[in-house]
Amino acid sequence: MSKYGIGQPVLRFEDPRLLRGQGRYINDVNMHGQAFAVFVRSPHAHARIRSIDVKDAKEAPGVVAVYTGHDVVADGLGMPKANMPRKRPDGKPMFAPQRPPLVTDRVRYVGDPVAMVIAETLAAAKDAAELANVDYDALPSVTTTEDTVKPGAPAVWDDCPDNISNHVERGNKAATDEAFKSAAKVVKRRYVISRVHAQFMEPRGTLGVYDQGEDRMILYADVQYPHRVRNMLAQSVFKVPESKMRVIAQDVGGGFGTKGWQYIEHRLTLWAARKLRRPVKWTCERSEAVMADEHGRDNIGEIELALDKDDKFLALRLNMLANIGAYVGSDRNLLSPFGMIVTVLGVYRIPTAYINVVGVLSNTNPTAPYRGAGRPEAIYLIERLIDDAARELGVDRVELRRKNILPEAALPYQSPVGPYYDCGQFEKNMDMAIELADVAGFKKRAEESKKRGKLRGLGIVNAIEQAAGTAQPEYAEIRFNPSGTAALLMGTKAQGQGHETMFKQILNERLGIDPNDVQFIDGDTDRVAFGMGTNGSRSTVLGGSALYLAADKVIEKGKKLASHLLEAGEQDIEFTDGSFKVKGTDKAVTMKQVAMAAFNPTRWPKGVGFEGGLYEHATYLGQRDTYPNGCHVCEVEVDPETGVVTPDRYFVVDDVGTVMNPIGLKGQIHGGVAQGIGQILCEQVVWDRDSGQLLTASFLDYAMPHADTVPSMEIKSNPVPTKFNPLGAKGAGEAGTVGAMPAVMNAIMDALAPLGVKDVTMPATPLNVWRAIEEAKG
Repeated sequence: MSKYGIGQPVLRFEDPRLLRGQGRYINDVNMHGQAFAVFVRSPHAHARIRSIDVKDAKEAPGVVAVYTGHDVVADGLGMPKANMPRKRPDGKPMFAPQRPPLVTDRVRYVGDPVAMVIAETLAAAKDAAELANVDYDALPSVTTTEDTVKPGAPAVWDDCPDNISNHVERGNKAATDEAFKSAAKVVKRRYVISRVHAQFMEPRGTLGVYDQGEDRMILYADVQYPHRVRNMLAQSVFKVPESKMRVIAQDVGGGFGTKGWQYIEHRLTLWAARKLRRPVKWTCERSEAVMADEHGRDNIGEIELALDKDDKFLALRLNMLANIGAYVGSDRNLLSPFGMIVTVLGVYRIPTAYINVVGVLSNTNPTAPYRGAGRPEAIYLIERLIDDAARELGVDRVELRRKNILPEAALPYQSPVGPYYDCGQFEKNMDMAIELADVAGFKKRAEESKKRGKLRGLGIVNAIEQAAGTAQPEYAEIRFNPSGTAALLMGTKAQGQGHETMFKQILNERLGIDPNDVQFIDGDTDRVAFGMGTNGSRSTVLGGSALYLAADKVIEKGKKLASHLLEAGEQDIEFTDGSFKVKGTDKAVTMKQVAMAAFNPTRWPKGVGFEGGLYEHATYLGQRDTYPNGCHVCEVEVDPETGVVTPDRYFVVDDVGTVMNPIGLKGQIHGGVAQGIGQILCEQVVWDRDSGQLLTASFLDYAMPHADTVPSMEIKSNPVPTKFNPLGAKGAGEAGTVGAMPAVMNAIMDALAPLGVKDVTMPATPLNVWRAIEEAKG
């Protein structure tokens, strides 16, 4: 087996240049003569704009231009819109207000942009932006999810007085209602999942360039879907052919879904560059990011579980409010949690279920996919509910899970709300994790914690997620050079996950090419022919499978040339270990030798119409979604005097199908768990409930997990490869977050249960935990 092949613990090829400071992030890209943009943003959550006076700003030193929404409208820029065929609960068409790039009449959240100032220097642009005079008439606002649908709540849009945009239903409501009527026991809970921001290491940025000679726009941006961004800008905004638009995304310092799509700053810097005939650059500052970016999560789930007299699950019912913010700028704002909430049944046999998710508008930033995009919410709800059901019914939580878990013999399994689980060993995952975490020794550790005045809690959760969706294909291309080296071009887009390493491993496994002989290319719509980008744990599954198929084509063409070089029949040629061999002999030529011969006409077979060169591509569409799964075990200590929660031990048994690189996999799990811990313990976007003012705009107020917040983790794999793609991969990018949120919160609740605590507000900050303890006392 090659040391660089699939499954090998290869160190990342990307890291040396990044560690040497040789990365090329968006702020590293600069053009001669570029100007700098700064945006004037609303300080109000909701207000009418009486007037916008930019006269003083225009006359400020160094200012090149100042634009308002009226200038954008005058130039006829288009606006993307949502196209999903959804309706409101009353049967009326979905209310999906489009997102104007610059607002002219009414701002609807703190940070809504109203003007764009462009100057010779960034400092000059900032100074001039302070001179823009916007006269606002403040209006009542609504920022809290539960308040949006209360009688008398302020309407975000006059045309939608109840603030309800749309809803999504899954399952059979009538059958579920009947199952609840016949249930021996019903457990019902309400869980609030807070709003968070991705807080990537690299804030967003964009550089718009207009090429006058080619009448062409070029966007440099840190986006996750370069080709989709190009298509949307060309078709929906500028209304030009795709050939007139190029998008380049180089190194990206974290995305997590939040950088997935096109933002208004992208179109505005391009538009301004075309008007001014010079590049225009915008860099989001950390203090601006929470105002400027889309957010994640923010929903409330009322969930019920029906059980029979033997504690077998009969039915599940979920009614959820999902806060989608002030605008629906594209279908992207309708993805989370609507599309992925269907795994709320977890890994359990629940014969019937009904899900109703209502999207509500508010005076907040739009929400969009953030690591997991509905999957963490789904598993949080079911796993919290099972623990609460076990406490309420007085049964062991592990045994309640075991009694209802889907056995391997029951797979493939068609869920009543949509998912098709093709393979997995859910109970084995749980047993392996319980052993790995030494759950048998928990009682002793809890006693030791008690001696120190601490409460120790244990969380055990089973996680599953819907990944690598089959709605969109992915692209890969292998281009050999005359020297026998190669270029690998992928339609996915790396943001720190280690794509270059992983894809080179697949290429090495299939063709035996030394990774050092391979140039990796992604993120450029001129260099890569096609691609749907990276999201939803799809890159390995779909991009890797496309690469697998492209390699198959290389092998097939290589056999034709190898048979000529080895003077054998094509049917006698086999390809193994990076070489073409004549069966039963020691005659062979390497892939590199065949590639070199493919560019030398003197070595081509004569009279058979052989086409020279060696470059193949493939586009792959998955047969079915994949379902990564696993079990997470977490132990925490709680100080009952201060409310401080300390995660102490963490264990994961995962099934992501075929493991491409165990080092990279563990890195993905570590990062996902850290983000899940962050949401449970400290992260939250908060607005003042009365004024709508954003209270967590910077790290002074938005708490992030520190290195000492995240415990050491032990991770073990139990791979069960899927048969629905050639690699057997299921995806791994979001698995850590999916299991971490309920594992940590269940551990906290387990620690506090002896005190009579029934719930803790997310995030479980020391104050929120202390309050829960005090309320339980009194």
